[in-house]
Amino acid sequence: MILLKSNRLYWIAGVSLFLLFYFIFDPLKYGWMPQCFFHKVTGLQCMGCGSQRVVHALLHADISGAIRANALLVFSIPFLIFLLWLEFSRKSHPSLYRKVHSLPLIIVVSAILIAWLILRNILNI
Repeated sequence: MILLKSNRLYWIAGVSLFLLFYFIFDPLKYGWMPQCFFHKVTGLQCMGCGSQRVVHALLHADISGAIRANALLVFSIPFLIFLLWLEFSRKSHPSLYRKVHSLPLIIVVSAILIAWLILRNILNI
């Protein structure tokens, strides 16, 4: 029981430090921030390009800036929060966990990500 509580504290501390870091440092202003390898090599935006800017913008309540950086990521946040909750509560909701972690959902999510990759580079968004 103590181990679970300490792990939870490590998670809370780690997420808090991550959020504090991205609150303070704007990825557009600092060249030492991690860069997308796919973008550097191909010149195209990957599905996750702009994610650092999304985090920074949302922490500063700049929703329109976050949407400009990566709209799919912004609109996926409720789904990602649900998946995180489900991961931590999978023992208490095993049937829901199995339904969500199914081949049809994986195919749908993969299709959405591939479509986003193609559209954002064709439309330059």
